[in-house]
Amino acid sequence: MPLLIVDDSESSLLALETAVRGFAGCEVESFTNPLEALARCREVDFDVVLVDYLMPEMNGIEMIRRLRRQPGYEDVPVVMITSQAKRAVRLEALEAGATDFLAKPFDPLELQARVLNLMALHKAQLALADRAKSLDMAFRHATEQADMREQEIIWCLAQAMASRDGNTGDHIERVANIAELIAEGLGLDRIQRRNIYLAAPLHDIGKIAIPDAILQKPGKLERHEIERMREHVPIGVAILANSSAELSRVATAIIAGHHEKWDGSGYPKGLSGDAIPIEARIVAVADVFEALCSDRPYKQAWPIERAYEEIIACSGSHFDPACVAAFRRKWPAIRALFEHGADEDHSMAISNG
Repeated sequence: MPLLIVDDSESSLLALETAVRGFAGCEVESFTNPLEALARCREVDFDVVLVDYLMPEMNGIEMIRRLRRQPGYEDVPVVMITSQAKRAVRLEALEAGATDFLAKPFDPLELQARVLNLMALHKAQLALADRAKSLDMAFRHATEQADMREQEIIWCLAQAMASRDGNTGDHIERVANIAELIAEGLGLDRIQRRNIYLAAPLHDIGKIAIPDAILQKPGKLERHEIERMREHVPIGVAILANSSAELSRVATAIIAGHHEKWDGSGYPKGLSGDAIPIEARIVAVADVFEALCSDRPYKQAWPIERAYEEIIACSGSHFDPACVAAFRRKWPAIRALFEHGADEDHSMAISNG
């Protein structure tokens, strides 16, 4: 293990070298100039540092301060060798980062014992750090695997539901991508954007309990059929009611609120403004826009520019103006989803988390 000694006195340096040389696996480097010693520390990772207090150019306390600021030397044991017994000096050295003290003139056996103990301590610290790093990597890998399985389950469930509603996987995929883009336009952080992206496909999961005769009816729904259709919201909420996961919380907020309107005229609760969860406000824009651009049993797809104008026109009534503004900022990327397909964007969104 490499050990560094810094002392401006040649005789003291020789005595220190003599005391510590011969330790099993101990490689000693010594300097009389603290600046040269600091430069060497940028090249070598020493396991223990012995530094004198009184030296020209800078004293031992200042050297310790500078050493602690160098990457990799935050926790390396540093022993200050000093004839100073003043409490103030020792306190200042401790504040600078000194680990231990050795009085001059020193006892060679005491020095050997302290250095051996500090080397063992540092070795244990390094082993603990390596173990923590390994555990962190294992945890990250396990989390990534769980996230992938969770995402696959969500996507399969959402696609099964979409097929009953007369849609293809493209619909839920585009809704997820548009919602993620709007969230990005609003400045939401990476985790929020990822949760919205993953939860958005579940926005109509409650339709799995709605009869096909209503879901796929080619004409206008009767009043009682509209009421039955609207039941997909509480049904969807109930499906996720027993989950405490954060993703389920986001999905529930989306399911419960994506048919609410900014002006309070939506359903099921008639919420308005900021009382509607931001996740639901985002998905409301994405879902309506994608629906306008898609063929449905009861209508033909609108031209994309006409659908865009409709979203803009409904800012402040149906939709949150901030979400519409983000939609406008992200319009080139959203339009590209329909011009080139969503496959590439879907893969990018997954990899970006």
